[in-house]
Amino acid sequence: MGVSAGLPADAVARLRLIRTESIGPVTYRQLVARFGDAETAIRALPDLARRGGRSLSVCPANVAEDEIAGLNALGAQLLFLGTPDYPALLSGFETAPPALYARGDTGLTDRAAVAIVGARNASAAGIRMARSLAHDLSDHDLVVVSGLARGIDAAAHQGAMAGGTIAVVAGGVDVAYPPENAALMDEIAAKGLILAEQLPGTEPQARHFPRRNRIIAALAAGTLVVEGAPRSGSLITARIAAEAGREVMAVPGSPLDPRAQGCNILIREGATLIQTAADVIEALSAFGAGNQIGQRFQVADPLPVPETIADESIRAEVLALLSPTPVAIDELVRLTAMPAAGVACVLLDLELEGRLARHAGGKVAIGQSPLL
Repeated sequence: MGVSAGLPADAVARLRLIRTESIGPVTYRQLVARFGDAETAIRALPDLARRGGRSLSVCPANVAEDEIAGLNALGAQLLFLGTPDYPALLSGFETAPPALYARGDTGLTDRAAVAIVGARNASAAGIRMARSLAHDLSDHDLVVVSGLARGIDAAAHQGAMAGGTIAVVAGGVDVAYPPENAALMDEIAAKGLILAEQLPGTEPQARHFPRRNRIIAALAAGTLVVEGAPRSGSLITARIAAEAGREVMAVPGSPLDPRAQGCNILIREGATLIQTAADVIEALSAFGAGNQIGQRFQVADPLPVPETIADESIRAEVLALLSPTPVAIDELVRLTAMPAAGVACVLLDLELEGRLARHAGGKVAIGQSPLL
């Protein structure tokens, strides 16, 4: 079976590597960096796994081909990390998905964007505010990114529909969640863009939402919260944005309304107070002007390129430092005084041998990896 137009020539090999057991986003990037391409990495996997006395079940070619054929039938497409179609701002995240599923206008990811998120059980005033801000920001040629949830998310998409909006969903690109937003999802697919990390047909589960929130924050130069509880997904998205150096903004609310507590906390912690679209434009001006807003986040791959062969002396030092307690990779590099690429190679080998676990924040430990 041939590869569809628009996909890289090695799309099947890339998808096979992504679908192989124990291969998460970080491992995928390390393997492609180390071996040069997905096909070569696939051929190397069995030997790498055998070093640790284990075997890896590589995804068969026909499974990847069938997935691509299914996407074509849906009118969807795959965006692979490291290709021109992949969102540039997202690619700078260490745990960026190796592939995204897309329905709609992928050109929207080339434009400056702002994320608008908030409470599902939003007030009428909050919904009106979100829709108005999204509309006005859209008039300033900003793409509005949100999560297609009920409440604030839906209002943001509706307000920005004419100028461009991106919905990042927790399930498949063909699964409407919540069900009442099915018509809105179809409208966004026709006029904007829907992105998903999960396979088509996937019903969203609780563990999918944090990853969706990470993508929302990564796609935009800044995240604006309009209503949200202190421990809500909206505040998680804002904190992810802050950790990545992006702008965090919030609309203040009454201290008597629990839905405003999260926003008020963000403002107290340093988020920019927002009352109008002009406030958002001013806050984002620190990251550029016009369509150049956020371009500075289009950085090179942050992961070191592993050496072709792991140095046994580095391996021994790294193993001696590892324990069940997660430690930052940067700390391992500092303590071993070895090249970052050499340490990365050792960690990759240990992971494929089933001896290393990767944790959030660029940390590793002895154990089973949660597929970061």
